[in-house]
Amino acid sequence: MANENGKFYHFMERMKFREFKALWLIFIVTGIFLIGAVMDQIKSSAKIDPMKDVYLFLHGRKDLKEEAEGVLITLGFSKENIIAASSKNVGNVGDYMAMLWRPPRPDQIKIQQITEVKEVEPDKMFGYWKGVLKKDIDYFLLK
Repeated sequence: MANENGKFYHFMERMKFREFKALWLIFIVTGIFLIGAVMDQIKSSAKIDPMKDVYLFLHGRKDLKEEAEGVLITLGFSKENIIAASSKNVGNVGDYMAMLWRPPRPDQIKIQQITEVKEVEPDKMFGYWKGVLKKDIDYFLLK
């Protein structure tokens, strides 16, 4: 056992751990964060249930409505399940949000799943969507 401890100590000395503790700590925390992000992506890339409703946020880009709907249809959503998002009508837990991303010049659609709907007083900008919690599912290019 003493020999094993000696090898570990020698390894730590070679890695200059004492001199670069902060750097090693940053490296370890970054590694843990990246592993967590990958694991979250694996979990969040669950299959999309096209039988659920999807609320489409166009962010004022009505010229991209048909293109956005086309992407959602290729994902399996029916035209009837694609609902134009409004500040007054929010979805239910399990439904999806699809928004043109990144405004003002979107080039993709961001799909999120609604995880919780809280009762809130609507505000001027987001309306009742202010109380909707969601998780990112995936991104899809518009073209």
